[in-house]
Amino acid sequence: MATVDTAPAKTPALPAQPRPRTPPAGRPPGMAVPPQPAPTTTLIGSVQRAMRLLETVAAHPYGAPAKQLARATGLALPTTYHLLRTLVHEGYLRRDKGLFFLGDAAERLSSSGAREKRRGRLADTLAHWRDSIGAPMYYAMYRDGEIEVLCVADSRESPAAEEWADFRETGHAHAIGQCLLSQLDENARREYLARYPVQALTPYTVRDSDALLRRLARVRRMEPVTERQEYALGTVCAAVPITVGTTAATMAISLPAHQADRLLPAAQRLQTEIGRHLGSLTLSISI
Repeated sequence: MATVDTAPAKTPALPAQPRPRTPPAGRPPGMAVPPQPAPTTTLIGSVQRAMRLLETVAAHPYGAPAKQLARATGLALPTTYHLLRTLVHEGYLRRDKGLFFLGDAAERLSSSGAREKRRGRLADTLAHWRDSIGAPMYYAMYRDGEIEVLCVADSRESPAAEEWADFRETGHAHAIGQCLLSQLDENARREYLARYPVQALTPYTVRDSDALLRRLARVRRMEPVTERQEYALGTVCAAVPITVGTTAATMAISLPAHQADRLLPAAQRLQTEIGRHLGSLTLSISI
């Protein structure tokens, strides 16, 4: 006789449910947590190796062969040859009788950095004189037939004159231009004035080229040049000549017209400072 199992049936076990995660503070419930990107490297090995080669070549002013460069940098010889060929092709290295030297492109990078360093040193000097003299400072050169204002140091207390008319084209009217033109010979002055004729900027501007040339001829060597409201009404300016090799250069100051009595003493003080520090400034101002 068959028997029937009367024991209560077992309920099948349910799969385990994941515990709800508490969202981070400030994140609405149900908002997914964005995946965090895996860290990646952005360094380019071939560039690093090329730079290491350049540094090593720079440390050998008399040149070095490829095998020596490979040993010094720890690079495989085939890799060294490949990078050297590329750097020679781009002008950063040059090869002469099996030796590698820095090329023109690398030299330009070096000279550019040195030039910026000199420019920074000059800017610091002008800023010091601006504060001690109490006037904005300018440095300019006459280069390739043009007047170039290369550095200006001013401040809220000593603002620079507004360049409302292009300094390059109005050298007849401001002290910077007159000082630079006074250092040129007669032919160079006339050549400049042929390109940039005299024009009246204010009622005080010199009226014609002949009058300007006569004035420039009377300027004594190394004498400060002053102008009073010839470039801009309400502004007076003085410029001190500087000789940088064969290049005409100047440092200048400007003041508001109501302080015109300070102009000449300030210019003379600037000239004294320039004379005292010209030796150390010679390289800095050749920018």
